[in-house]
Amino acid sequence: MMNHAVRKKISPHLFGFLITLLFFVLLPLCLHAGEQGKKGEPKRIISLGPGITEWLYMLGIEDRIIGVTTYCQKPPRAKEKTKIGTVMEVDVEKIIDMRPDLVIGTALTDTKDVRKLRDLGINVIVFEVSKDFNKLCEVFLNLGKLTGREEKAYGLIEASKKRLAGIRKRVDTLPRSRVFVQLGSKPLFAATKDFLINDFIEFAGGANIFRDAQSGLIGREEVVKRNPDVIIITTMGLSGEGERKAWQRYKTVNAVKNGNVYIMDSDLICSPTPVSFVETLEEFVRILHPEAAKG
Repeated sequence: MMNHAVRKKISPHLFGFLITLLFFVLLPLCLHAGEQGKKGEPKRIISLGPGITEWLYMLGIEDRIIGVTTYCQKPPRAKEKTKIGTVMEVDVEKIIDMRPDLVIGTALTDTKDVRKLRDLGINVIVFEVSKDFNKLCEVFLNLGKLTGREEKAYGLIEASKKRLAGIRKRVDTLPRSRVFVQLGSKPLFAATKDFLINDFIEFAGGANIFRDAQSGLIGREEVVKRNPDVIIITTMGLSGEGERKAWQRYKTVNAVKNGNVYIMDSDLICSPTPVSFVETLEEFVRILHPEAAKG
């Protein structure tokens, strides 16, 4: 069983922020996929991350998923799967008893749990950093190869790339608004060029004001100094309306002055698939360039 006595409790606010960082920053780069492929297609898979679970469902192999975390909520059918813990705390003994032939973890999976499972001969793949849409597609294709769904993955990727090209063409000649996407409030966090969300901003015809920042940890004074034309607040771990109200104190900021402070559901931008990436990108276009929005 999990040793709760030695783990510090994490506040819901902090945990929400960590999850936000995980899926803005730590989208998967598949490790050891070639090794698994040599052993044959996995038939009993445990997913230790919400994004991973959604990808497996999209590939049409939900019947092979035998366990997920309590945070795996999408698609709704995933809620019916056996729970093996949270993203950061898993029940190792329960996983062992379930006899998986593949466990897919994330950067938030406890390394001690990963080592213990591997020491017992269980194949564990840990997903690490993916910084852009191209890498997102590459990993999705790797997962397709790993699970025998390469053709399915390839088709979804190609369709998404075609839609993406069309969107970029629509906004290519339009002026680029200066954009700040707020990922957290305590601490205030922004996406740099090393975050997948930078592609959302740039592909939608915007300019990320913190693209070249050394760190995503910032203060409101720095946001005011860089003076964004548009502020987009994500809702994970914070109150969107509360944050929008907080920004109203900064009347000199163009986004505030011109009424361009928006709230976006973090579910739209957390753990995207190639397909949902393009769908969310359309939302960014509606905000930054409504004249170029489809429909």
